[in-house]
Amino acid sequence: MATTSEIKQQLRAQRIETPSWAYGNSGTRFKVFAQPGVPRTVREKIDDAAQVHAFTGVAPSVALHIPWDRVDDYAALAEYAEDAGVRLGAINANVFQDDDYKLGSVTNPDPRVRRKALDHLLECVDIMDATGSRDLKLWFADGTNYPGQDDIRDRQDRLAEALAAVYERLGEGQRMLLEYKLFEPAFYTTDVPDWGTAYAHCLQLGERAQVCVDTGHHAPGTNIEFIVAVLLRAGKLGAFDFNSRFYADDDLMVGAADPFQLFRIMVEVVRGGGLDPAAGVAFMLDQCHNVEPKIPGQIRSVCNVQEATAKALLVDRDALTAAQRSGDVIGANDVLMDAYKTDVRPLLGELRAEMGLDPDPMAAYLRSGYQERIAADRVGGAQAGWGA
Repeated sequence: MATTSEIKQQLRAQRIETPSWAYGNSGTRFKVFAQPGVPRTVREKIDDAAQVHAFTGVAPSVALHIPWDRVDDYAALAEYAEDAGVRLGAINANVFQDDDYKLGSVTNPDPRVRRKALDHLLECVDIMDATGSRDLKLWFADGTNYPGQDDIRDRQDRLAEALAAVYERLGEGQRMLLEYKLFEPAFYTTDVPDWGTAYAHCLQLGERAQVCVDTGHHAPGTNIEFIVAVLLRAGKLGAFDFNSRFYADDDLMVGAADPFQLFRIMVEVVRGGGLDPAAGVAFMLDQCHNVEPKIPGQIRSVCNVQEATAKALLVDRDALTAAQRSGDVIGANDVLMDAYKTDVRPLLGELRAEMGLDPDPMAAYLRSGYQERIAADRVGGAQAGWGA
């Protein structure tokens, strides 16, 4: 069993990336709700992300979404982020918010639309070159709503062709993360509906194509930790998009719906060596719901991931292995439950104090006055929001 010092060392090294779009207004398909102090520019999003890192100490990067975060000079934006105390992370493509993509983007039956979508993906690699980003994250809303609407196999061929073109364009040290989603906005077939489809395409592409597991993108009851274990074993788990869901893809705060599931996922991450920086697993948040305040919501999610990780590191692996190999079903389960039931908040508080941080990131942020300052200062101009 790892010592407290060893556990703290691994927690200190963990990195959790926050998404730029989490700091803007968001909502449902019925309504986007505005909040005071929401960023008006990508630089203000970076400022907010820097606050999350300042109070947690483990969120040193912020992902961009293009074209929502498009600027004229990406090198200057990267420099701005460095000055703010963070760096630019994954570049997320957007091929789902254009009228041309009504019937799909890279799988669209119209070659003109497919070319337009591919050009955007290649543009995102250009942006990676300018920002120094390692990861290109791809999620496709492509699919069909009715049987016979399009040829399922043809769409897979078109997808493979586009992914191959992007993969060929990747530079040294860059990689592609292919995300999947069970349904929505397509309701009959989704072109990348599950981890198996994403894995199959990544396997065909090569070692720099890996799967991104979004914890909200599965059917109810799916054993996500099994998926994590299999992908880690195959060397194909590239990233997480952490969020929570109750019925469908809700993008709620991480661990809000099922903290035990988050713990079980992190147990497999630890077991498979996924915490080792050499494994290359990117721990990213993907939440943008509409009722919680933006920066506190990100702080809460970062802390929830940390708590689940700490509990996973507390698992007595020797005792667990012994119980498993002896067929002690109850004993093996007890080992996991003992770790899960441990209150790790004092441990994390000690760690933060050792890092020169307040033991309670949320309370420290609320005392800082930052929220009141941005609410007063960010008046006028267009707030960032869903699609901007």
